[in-house]
Amino acid sequence: MKYALVTGGSRGIGRAVSLKLAAMGYTVVINYAGNDAAAAETQNLIREAGYPEAELLKFDVSSAEACTEAIEKWQAAHTDGYIEVLVNNAGIRRDNLMLWMEQEDWLKVLNTNLGSFYNVTRPIVKPMLLKKYGRIINMASLSGQKGLPGQTNYSAAKGGLIAATKALAQEVAKKRVTVNAVAPGFVKTDMVEGLDEKALSAQIPAGRFGTPEEVAAVVAFLASPEAAYVNGEVIAVNGALYT
Repeated sequence: MKYALVTGGSRGIGRAVSLKLAAMGYTVVINYAGNDAAAAETQNLIREAGYPEAELLKFDVSSAEACTEAIEKWQAAHTDGYIEVLVNNAGIRRDNLMLWMEQEDWLKVLNTNLGSFYNVTRPIVKPMLLKKYGRIINMASLSGQKGLPGQTNYSAAKGGLIAATKALAQEVAKKRVTVNAVAPGFVKTDMVEGLDEKALSAQIPAGRFGTPEEVAAVVAFLASPEAAYVNGEVIAVNGALYT
């Protein structure tokens, strides 16, 4: 069996990635934190498309204990294979100017967007190394590449994720495991709710927001055997807004 785990896989970019990996023949393990209905909907979309059966795995990626417990329990129940593709996609935003940013909002964003990389990747990378094959794809952001005002916490988390991607890639490359990041710009999901799409689109050379499917296509390439020599890279998907 070929398994792929997508954190935050029930909605938005995560849902598009889950569907794309299912189309590639993976049994997708959809992680989510709380929205049971959205997770079930994604699972049903995969079923209706005739792809391999998807699984739901509910846990909070910001909790190291919850991640270890859920992943080890899953691994014990699936001796027919291992998670050979991991997409660290789960993330949140709590935007504010630093002057008014509460410590809770700083820590929550850092723990969910960056701490989760450690929490989820650590128990999954060992089987990849033992099997001498794996793909780890981290969902970074335009904010992590250039920094955005009002997103000091989010920019710090995504910038740290980019640095972690580059470091881990060097640790595991000899075992045929690749670690790359995808950095979306403005993409039509609930993460951009409240933003002025018309005004922001005028600043984007492509003249529009991206779609989750366009991001998922890049993830699919990085997850494929054809991407074996792409390692430690950050691929921007932002309509040439930042190059």
